[in-house]
Amino acid sequence: MALKDEFDYYRAHQSELLKLYNGKYVVIKGETVLGAYDDASTAIRETSKNHPKGTFLVQKCSPGEDAYTATFHSRVA
Repeated sequence: MALKDEFDYYRAHQSELLKLYNGKYVVIKGETVLGAYDDASTAIRETSKNHPKGTFLVQKCSPGEDAYTATFHSRVA
């Protein structure tokens, strides 16, 4: 899975990152936080200046599992 290492890093360090970046969008590459931004668009635009898209993770830093899970509903049975 692409960016699995970055996502695992976020999950493992979520409580630490919250103390520094709560409510911000953090950019993670490998095990390094490259920056923190107010919105995802800015995070992607600024990081893409020096790193190719698809090589870094943009994750909203917020408490709980809701920060990195999503539920999708479908009416298809």
